[in-house]
Amino acid sequence: MSKLDSSFDYPRAALNEPVKRNSEGRWLPNTDAWITEDGLVIKVELAGLRREDLELSMEGNTLRINGRRADGCRGEGCPCNFLIMEINYGEFESVIELPEGFDLSQARATYQNGFLRIDVPKVAGPPKK
Repeated sequence: MSKLDSSFDYPRAALNEPVKRNSEGRWLPNTDAWITEDGLVIKVELAGLRREDLELSMEGNTLRINGRRADGCRGEGCPCNFLIMEINYGEFESVIELPEGFDLSQARATYQNGFLRIDVPKVAGPPKK
């Protein structure tokens, strides 16, 4: 299974697939993830979506991001003849397994300017004496 990079060791479904769109029209959004002093940051590029088009769920250390980007041009009765089509439309799902040491239950998500940002704090350790 493919790794994001050697310092951030978690598998991400579909990273090893050469094309981001499969036969059902599902796609995988571009995602960055990095570790900071305070925790983990996940940033997902989702231009053209509204907050209400997104669904986040978590189970254990797995984060699941689902949604749908509407396509106003394709479909029955559509007169469009694309010359270039590089933007993914339709349903997507991104599943991210977090490494140990992060508290997904305390994560905070914000959506601004087409980017979903999820900040996941480190697991709180014992109080310092």
